Parts: sequence; C-alpha cells; structure tokens
Amino acid sequence: MADEIVFYTNPQSRGLTTHWMLEEIGCPYRMEIKQYGPEMKAPDYLAINPMGKVPALRHGDTVITEVAAICAYLADAFPQAGLAPAPGDPERGPYYRWLFFAAAPLEAAVTNRTLGVDIAPEQERMAGYGSYLRVMQTLESVLDGREHLAGGRFSAADLYLGAHLDWGMRFGTIEARPAFERFVAPLRQRPAYLRAAEIDDALAAAQQG
Repeated sequence: MADEIVFYTNPQSRGLTTHWMLEEIGCPYRMEIKQYGPEMKAPDYLAINPMGKVPALRHGDTVITEVAAICAYLADAFPQAGLAPAPGDPERGPYYRWLFFAAAPLEAAVTNRTLGVDIAPEQERMAGYGSYLRVMQTLESVLDGREHLAGGRFSAADLYLGAHLDWGMRFGTIEARPAFERFVAPLRQRPAYLRAAEIDDALAAAQQG
C-alpha cells in the first residue's frame, strides 16, 4: 500500500507501542510530534482525533485512533509483516481475544487500581474486568510457559499485551509476576522495539532540553 503513513505522537506517551508496531511492519512513516496542552486541542488536530490525545495514525485517507485498533489495522494492512494470523485461520480467535483483553479488562483494571478505585465483591459483575486480581490470575495462567499468544509466532497481540505488561511492571502499576517477566523479556530485545525506544528516548531528551 503506497499511501503515506502519518504517525501523530509524543515521545512521552503510549505512542511508543504504535511506534514499535510501525517499526515491525517495516514501511516508511512520517512522525508529527504533538505537545501536551493547547497543541493537542487545536482544531487541526481535533479533526484527526476529537479526543485530543495521542497516538493517532493517518494512512492515506484513513484515520485510526486507539492503540489496539492501530495495531490491528496495521497488521491487516501490511500482511507481508506476518503480524496477524490470516483470515480464516483458527488462531485468529486467540489473536483477537488477547489483543482486546489487554485493551479492555487489563487497561481498565490497572487504571482503576492506580487511581485507587476499589471494586467491592458485590460490584464485580458490573465491571467488565471483574477484579484486578482476576485479571492478573487470568493473564498468568495464559502466559505461563508460552512465548506467543496465537499461532506459535510473534503477532500484534504479543506486541500490544507485552507493551502493557512492560510499561506496567516498569512503573509499578502491574505486579512483576514471573510469567509476565518471562513473556516480556524477549520482546524487549526485538530490533523493532529497540529502534522505536531509541528514537523516542532521543525525542524526549530533546524536549527536556
């Protein structure tokens, strides 16, 4: 696909996950760095993402926001990268399952816990994730002894879930269980991750002047 990819981000944001994904697909892209505050709320950027947040992606005339959606879109738009099971492959189910488990139950559980929001046992059925403990136990059971989530090979689901775990364990919002550490360790050594992190680190240092 020859349409230009424009990546709207800030190096001090969860845009690193999208950046990593872009490096994995190996296609050219152009970065537009958006500063927090008025720049992200300016009309020209709100036309891209009405939430006034980063990251966002424009691929030709198509705009995608939300990191999980961006990862899923790029995996399908660039199948030559091999980052998603092919349509019709039975592994497509686990791929979607764990990609969006990270985007919904994991994200919500970690956010609420970080903000001090306690879910009482009688309220668990009202919360999509049930409880933080249940989310952690579920992830531990699925990751124990596994290197990949779908099809025995690296996919966007591994990337997205791994990025969540990596970020959370680094900053103490996710407990560093052994199964999590074993899953994330090889992801931290992927060349695409290292390239994206190096670029973001340099941009962040330049911002801090």
